[in-house]
Amino acid sequence: MQQRVHEAGTPRRLTTADQVEDIIGRPASVVLLKQISALDDGCRTVLAHCPVAAFGHRDADGTSRTTFIGGAPGFVRVHSPTRISFTLPEGGDPHGPVSFFFLLPGVGEILRVNGSVAGRRGTTLTVGVEEAYVHCAQAVLRSGLWRPPTQAGPAQAGLASARLTSAGPVPTELAQVGPAQAWPVPDDGPLGLPGVADFLAASPFLALSTWDPSGGSDTSPRGDRRTVARILDGRTLVVPDRKGNKRADTLHNLLRDDRLSFAALVPGRDTVLRVRGRGTITDDPALLETMALRGMPPQLALLIDVEHAELTGSEALTRARLWAPGADLDRGSVPDMMAMAGEHLAAGSAASGGGPPAFLLRAVGAIPGMTRLLRLAVDRAYRSGLRKEGYEDLRPGEGGESGNSGTPGGSGRRRGLLRRRPSADGTGVGAGRAGSAPREVRVVEVRRETPSAVTLVLEDSGEAPRPFDFHPGQFFTLVADVDGRPVRRAYSASSVPGSSRLEVTVKRVEGGRFSTHAHRGLRAGDRLAVRGPSGSFHTGPRPPDEMVLVAAGSGVTPLMSMIRTCLAAPPARGGGRIALLCSNRTEDEILFAGELARLVRKHPGRFSVTHALTGRDGRLDADGVRRWVTALSPARDAHYYLCGPEPLMDAVRGVLPGLGVPEELVHHERYTSAADTGTAAGTGIAGDTGTAVAVPWEMTVEDAGRPVGKVVVEPGRTLLDAGLAAGLPMPHSCTVGTCGDCMVRLRGGEVTQNEPNCLTPRQRADGYVLTCVGCPLSEVTLDIEDP
Repeated sequence: MQQRVHEAGTPRRLTTADQVEDIIGRPASVVLLKQISALDDGCRTVLAHCPVAAFGHRDADGTSRTTFIGGAPGFVRVHSPTRISFTLPEGGDPHGPVSFFFLLPGVGEILRVNGSVAGRRGTTLTVGVEEAYVHCAQAVLRSGLWRPPTQAGPAQAGLASARLTSAGPVPTELAQVGPAQAWPVPDDGPLGLPGVADFLAASPFLALSTWDPSGGSDTSPRGDRRTVARILDGRTLVVPDRKGNKRADTLHNLLRDDRLSFAALVPGRDTVLRVRGRGTITDDPALLETMALRGMPPQLALLIDVEHAELTGSEALTRARLWAPGADLDRGSVPDMMAMAGEHLAAGSAASGGGPPAFLLRAVGAIPGMTRLLRLAVDRAYRSGLRKEGYEDLRPGEGGESGNSGTPGGSGRRRGLLRRRPSADGTGVGAGRAGSAPREVRVVEVRRETPSAVTLVLEDSGEAPRPFDFHPGQFFTLVADVDGRPVRRAYSASSVPGSSRLEVTVKRVEGGRFSTHAHRGLRAGDRLAVRGPSGSFHTGPRPPDEMVLVAAGSGVTPLMSMIRTCLAAPPARGGGRIALLCSNRTEDEILFAGELARLVRKHPGRFSVTHALTGRDGRLDADGVRRWVTALSPARDAHYYLCGPEPLMDAVRGVLPGLGVPEELVHHERYTSAADTGTAAGTGIAGDTGTAVAVPWEMTVEDAGRPVGKVVVEPGRTLLDAGLAAGLPMPHSCTVGTCGDCMVRLRGGEVTQNEPNCLTPRQRADGYVLTCVGCPLSEVTLDIEDP
């Protein structure tokens, strides 16, 4: 073995492949046989479910860049087994070799794909695929990438310094290793730029891109305990290379071309640190010892001379919502990644004639239950390997599922903790569902109701649609990708609960992004996400014996669900008498006009409708409401449901007490016809207020004055998004400022919110804000104690 000489105080460098392989060994042939030269069905399925990927490329001038691309499952279009395309993020002009790794939320293994640029048209880049393979889960497991961030209790709250407030999860086994090394904060150089050192101190995971002289590109994951890249000075980083590295492509590339780039992540944040520079390899014992875990140093380390570093918001991460509750993929939605690797190994063995016999691998893989046994064996190997690196008995299902089939730890890593305010029936239904994973649905039909309103008929996108359970009158939050950005809007259900198809009616609003998209862009077969149900405006599981309904315009939508549900049941089983007063400007604008007339004919004596046309008769006022209710002569225990603009609701609520109607029998829901609300995610603008939120701010969360935790709120994210991503118990339901379940008291700092929203003047005066539509303008402290 060659003698390595180094200057005093300078870590020694390795310069040849023999020197590197003396320490890490040569890659086993079976590792290289897992490579395939074209995308198979398993790869296609992974790409269809993958919402984000790391992407390494070089510009025409040779500048190295690594970034994250995507934003929604299926962002990569597969044109053939050897050709894919995707929309480029802003910046960069990829040429020549490129490389990717594709992340599946909650899954440890990743899919790596290498190829070359085949063409570009506008913002669409086409890539010729040259190789693909499954990468092991160890980088993800080391970093705890998918682990829910630890909630800081009273004993932990004081640990969050300015450098660690947004830190990712600290696995239990790492807490036993000892305190984190205190790395210096440089005063100059690229690493001394504002926020860079803090970000690195909190980043456990990065994507590292290198190239070889023969035209190959490689982007590989790197993960380590709390900090994956340590600062040595204002220009130098060190990244440990632990013993689990089997392929060592990065190391061999750097021996021949030292230019590199990387993009680092902090779980819970949508900002990315992008770095480029030059890398060398060292086995300097003194330096390696500073990165030891339980007395076990890494085998090698990368020394990076940083030429450029910048913190930038990532639209891909913002849109993908990787850190949101329920982002993990369901088991069974994608193939087990290690089973895929086995298929690739069989294909590689058959093609090369080397390695294990292909027929034997396929025969073993076909044995019932073998996939699960393989998964258990791989998980055991992961645990053993991580112990040898110095990690204390890390379970594969804890730092991120090592796979998505038969792995320990369950399929979901986070659950939104909701404030379960009791509903009319005391069940809390409506607060308890919206915090679960968004439900992917497809558009079955876009049905025209009036010139300005359409009904969207939705059902699950899977093969076995599930029923939509809710109480008549509740609403759902729809999430659509509009012009490359997620837009959320709440719409009341008009269909009957329990059906496999959900119907919501959308009235076109001038300037409304979602409503315009629904009217002009949505077609049968399109996909949306649905959250809910939400809202306390509903009949409960058993409608009252008599209901008096007053609506204006699209306010009839939730009442239509009540009408349909009630009339579908015999009178003896909860289907009692219903009277509807419906106000519209003209006859052409009456929603569900034909069905309402048909139901009146079908149920005489049980259902009646009175239309008030303001274009003909003038605005419906208090006197008109009084005359109608008096003529109706409802029972003393009748319930009143009101939905419409605030002026009409105020008029009706002013009349009913004078007619002897108790307040507890009156239920109301107001709506506005303003442009669609909802934070413009990724824009840095807090909804319709126009207030720019250009920098990240720290949010401290308390419960009745007791510390709960801290998190950094990135530009373009709401207080609720950031809190949930950090695993904090933020109350919430609708996520669009309609229900009020996310209302918390602002104890300190300044918040801007979308307007209009459901806060009353008194609540505003008392210091309450809505976290789902609120963005910080300074450091803020929130108290989540139930008002």
